Amino acid sequence: MNFIVEPSVFQTLKGVCFAVVKASGIDNTQKIPEIDMLLQKSIDSCEVCFENKSVKQSEEIACYRDAFRAMNINPNKYMCSIEALLTRISKKKGLPSINPIVDLGNAISLKYKVPIGAHDLNSSEEDFYVRNTQTGDFFIPFGQTESESLEIGEIVYATGHSVRTRRWIWRQSEQGKIIDSTNSVLFPIDGFEYFNKKHLLSAQEELATLLRQYFNCNVQVGWVNSENNTFTIHS
Repeated sequence: MNFIVEPSVFQTLKGVCFAVVKASGIDNTQKIPEIDMLLQKSIDSCEVCFENKSVKQSEEIACYRDAFRAMNINPNKYMCSIEALLTRISKKKGLPSINPIVDLGNAISLKYKVPIGAHDLNSSEEDFYVRNTQTGDFFIPFGQTESESLEIGEIVYATGHSVRTRRWIWRQSEQGKIIDSTNSVLFPIDGFEYFNKKHLLSAQEELATLLRQYFNCNVQVGWVNSENNTFTIHS
């Protein structure tokens, strides 16, 4: 299996890059108090950081809002995942605990203020793509059972015709969501070479380290950009 970013994506999103973490052999059924503490620490830190600062006007979010405009998407209507998380936290609404894998991803995402996705690799045997939507693609919104229509040309995460994240890093699908029985996960961390590459690499390193520490699982890391658009996922 491969994680592939199509060339057209790099033409639209100048300098976009992806730090990728793959973990397998996970037991996601056990409560891990250390992850709970990490998540709360990240939440508390972000509450302080944005106490007197607007999330949407912050330096950390600017590159993603600019990218949404480059895709002809209104970033005020469709906030990228990390902006949505930070906006919720800035309003002192906290963040619910979902399960250890999701909570760990959120903790690292908040710490480095970068979007981190999480996809169940057992939900598909086909390659994972970041690409423009095609005829036949479908998306099932989180928590729903019926698919919604898609316009051709939208940048998405997809495997086969199943769109796993709409509007690049806006919202993930019901298909491939992380549940208690999930044991193999792909974590893409999205950013830009010219802006937050160091944060992406730091987030990747810490996520990989903590996955090994808390789950005693197999971890593989990779880097995808315009010069190397494919990451081979080992079984």
